[in-house]
Amino acid sequence: MTLPYYLRLLCLCLATFYVVHAMVWLVVRGTSSAAVKIAGTMRPRMASRLLFAMRIAPMAVTSFLVVGFCVPSYIWLEPDITGERVGWFCLLAAATGAVAWAISLLRGFISMVRTENYVRRCRRELGTEEQSPESADVVVLNGANAVMAVAGVVHPRLVVSQRVLDALSDDQREAAFRHEAAHRASRDNLKRLLLMLSPDVMPFVGGLGRIEHAWATFTEWAADDEAVDGSQDRALSLASALVRVAKLGVHSAPGYVLSSLLENDRDLETRVDRLLREPAYAEKPLQPVVAFLRSAALVVGSVAVTLMMWPGSLGNIHRLLEHLVQ
Repeated sequence: MTLPYYLRLLCLCLATFYVVHAMVWLVVRGTSSAAVKIAGTMRPRMASRLLFAMRIAPMAVTSFLVVGFCVPSYIWLEPDITGERVGWFCLLAAATGAVAWAISLLRGFISMVRTENYVRRCRRELGTEEQSPESADVVVLNGANAVMAVAGVVHPRLVVSQRVLDALSDDQREAAFRHEAAHRASRDNLKRLLLMLSPDVMPFVGGLGRIEHAWATFTEWAADDEAVDGSQDRALSLASALVRVAKLGVHSAPGYVLSSLLENDRDLETRVDRLLREPAYAEKPLQPVVAFLRSAALVVGSVAVTLMMWPGSLGNIHRLLEHLVQ
């Protein structure tokens, strides 16, 4: 098929994204078990950052290569010919990449809209706004469901039902507010949105659920530890608050961008056990593997910048693109 200059560029970008994204995805998928084990040796906050970086790596690395190498090499070295033939493999890869991107963008957009509408509906119909010393504005719901979560990305708010507030003592309520404030401070809702926006390796085919589940687990543990902040009294209050909220009934909200105090009760026993044992929430020293990962990231970043500044690299990339477009 013959395409004009800029349509050919778009096709090449999408095809390159799909091919490279699939390769990086396979590497992440193959190392996911080892990554989860390594994360278990770190502090929960550091572990969640590592797993988030791994999960977002296929999209981030591929986008960087396309924007930093593919587009400049094409514009600089490709002659502005009125029309040039594009092979069927390139067209198929570009179509698959375009569909995967469209699905992920639509998924993220719908989740944001649903979450913002949910918060507005809560404020308008179901509750009143109060001020909490431990968080920003709090929307108190009068509905029957037991809810306590930070909802939204741009202006996240703490949404909590009156049932939860009535069930918790002052100390338990303070510990729960501190937990949700930790979610907000670490921008966990933004990270959830970025995970939703990350394209799948194929339309409707994920495959990195183990990393996502481990990330969500370590994120909750990190928020617990930051809420407790080394205090045994707060640890006991938060543990008892989790148990009381679980007894009220856990209502998950898939498709919404929010961070709940207790999204499900599968990890309840482990979280309570961690809170009741001092070593669980005490600061762990940085493991050697953390220093290694930081050094590796610095080396990879330096190499990438060097390649971008080396003119010969764009010529090599352009020759690879010529093979892809055939």
